[in-house]
Amino acid sequence: MAPRAIPTSEPHMETSQKPTVETIAAISTAGGAGAIGIVRMSGPQAVPIAKQVFRPIRGGADRVGAESHRLLYGHIVGAAGEYVDEVLLAVMRAPATYTREDVVEVHCHGGPAAQRAVLAILLQKGARPAEPGEFTKRAFLNGRIDLTQAESVSSVIRARTTTALRAAVRQLEGGLGDRLRDLRRQLVSVLAELEAGIDFSEEDIDDLDREGLASRVARVCRQLEGLLATAFTARALEEGVRTAIVGRPNVGKSSLLNALLMRERAIVSEIPGTTRDTIEETLECGGILLRLVDTAGLREGRDHVEVLGIERSRAALDSADLILAVFDAAEGLSGEDRHLLDGVDPARTILVANKIDLVPTRGDGLAGGEAAWWGKSGRLSRGDGANSADSPEDLGELSQFAPPILVSATTGHGIDELRDAVSQLVLEGKDLDLEEPLLATERQRRLTEEAHRHGEQTVRALEEGLPDELVSEDLRAAIVALGAITGESIVPDLIDEIFTRFCIGK
Repeated sequence: MAPRAIPTSEPHMETSQKPTVETIAAISTAGGAGAIGIVRMSGPQAVPIAKQVFRPIRGGADRVGAESHRLLYGHIVGAAGEYVDEVLLAVMRAPATYTREDVVEVHCHGGPAAQRAVLAILLQKGARPAEPGEFTKRAFLNGRIDLTQAESVSSVIRARTTTALRAAVRQLEGGLGDRLRDLRRQLVSVLAELEAGIDFSEEDIDDLDREGLASRVARVCRQLEGLLATAFTARALEEGVRTAIVGRPNVGKSSLLNALLMRERAIVSEIPGTTRDTIEETLECGGILLRLVDTAGLREGRDHVEVLGIERSRAALDSADLILAVFDAAEGLSGEDRHLLDGVDPARTILVANKIDLVPTRGDGLAGGEAAWWGKSGRLSRGDGANSADSPEDLGELSQFAPPILVSATTGHGIDELRDAVSQLVLEGKDLDLEEPLLATERQRRLTEEAHRHGEQTVRALEEGLPDELVSEDLRAAIVALGAITGESIVPDLIDEIFTRFCIGK
């Protein structure tokens, strides 16, 4: 019997899609005016087209492409030989290029008209407009990068914090792909032993060590679990953590937003209901981007506009990754506060006791911020000897929440502690290790979950003594899922879907 084909650990494409021989061109710099604009070409006709449209200041067109990775100074000329723009021309010969094809870049003036004029001339000479992400797609199809690296290119472009940029660059170096290929090779090795037992069952070979095979697959599953634990951090780095600031009217939500931003963004008034709609801003906190949403005070609406604002506040609360539940430390917890806290998840909520500067000082002269404390019962009291169960400061049984952060949005007291608490909650108390690979996209997370699920089913099947044929099916599914993440086994439609999310010119 001929042995079954086993998925290899070498990159391969389960598709007939091959790199196109067409030459593509696009404007690669962002829209708008700038000092310099770059128009890029890639493909077999890139250099011949450049020779037709570029006139160097010294020498003739034969200088174009004579030396790779060299800048030439000259002009782009139109159909009638007129100068269109003064440019620098960069010619990069394959395979030492971004796409592993011949690449030409025209560094022209950065005005939209100049860039469009240069692009139009290149298209007239035989290039075609590039599709979104087509340059990076060619880099992948030509084997220069794997699919995780291709996706990290998009992450580098979209990075809004230095931490997100560092993480994306680390991914671009291939850390995630290397880790996944290693795990895939381990599973392929197990599958090879299983398949040998199936195909040569009549031969005189040793019995399979099913316990040993199960242990090897379980070890891979544990590493996949570690990768899955990075998915939220990766999403937080790239997209930001949607953070809702919620509470009843006039507890200082807008003041807290302004204090975190260190500027006046929201209107602050002692009149309840001043904030009528959600206000969104972004803030970097401990390397993580927070997408802050200041919401309208949660209470029964007094008019139609306020009702609409409250409805949006509740929607923001439901969709938030992180909740800052604000209450007035001087007034204590009201029935409205209690109702709000009944509906939030303690695991993603930070209690914020605002206006701590208004809490009366103790007899020993301690400041209001130091006078409040979190008792063993999970109650917040003023610490002045009053019975919290009988006082207006009673916050009830809140032991399922972490102790509140005591702040004054007016004086700035406790704002740094609040920032630290946010970082700790988002990172689950761990240090942000940018050297470790992260699952940066939902596609990567979903496929890793799939590989993990089939891996665990393989372990159970081995331990329960199920037939080798059934065991190998789950193991194959895990191997295929890991290969799909890096692009070793993937279909054309998925390739197109991934790269259409890129900007044109990249």
